[in-house]
Amino acid sequence: MKKIIFTVAALCAISFANAQDKTESSEGFAKGDMYFSGTAAFSSEKEGDIKSDDLTLSPSVGYFLTEKIALVGGLDYTSTKVDDAKTSGFGLNAGVKYFWTPASKFSLSIGGQLSYMTEKDDADIKVNTIGLNVPVGLNYFVSDRFAITSEWGGFGYTSAKADVDGAEAATGFGLGLDMSTISFGLLYKL
Repeated sequence: MKKIIFTVAALCAISFANAQDKTESSEGFAKGDMYFSGTAAFSSEKEGDIKSDDLTLSPSVGYFLTEKIALVGGLDYTSTKVDDAKTSGFGLNAGVKYFWTPASKFSLSIGGQLSYMTEKDDADIKVNTIGLNVPVGLNYFVSDRFAITSEWGGFGYTSAKADVDGAEAATGFGLGLDMSTISFGLLYKL
């Protein structure tokens, strides 16, 4: 009888300890969580005598209003150099993301994001771009605070106009769920 009682007590203690570990784990997201994330990319290409370099930095921040909905905002910096001609740009974006399983280690999201970007070249010609993007995203927590993120495809619309007299806006849209527009980044949860 004592063996049965000790066995049941041991099983209850193990179950209780296991339950405590699960509730104290902070993987995933919850209401009120805040996070920083971002992507960075650099490429260099040479074809004949023409050399081009591209740099993109995109830090962002998010805050969970509810258990599944987060407000997001970010900055974008781009720099492109082709031989001696250089174009640089700065942009802002803001939006919202919906997460299907935010409290788990692995979660899928879809978002809506408005963006504004201004680019300037060596001839001081500015191009202003307004965009709407609806990306699909994945997050995978590798620890309680760090996650690997990715976004790709979705729906996108842009309208770009050079800041010169007589310039007309160039508009475009796209819908793609293939992996040709995927970006990876890191996320740090506060």
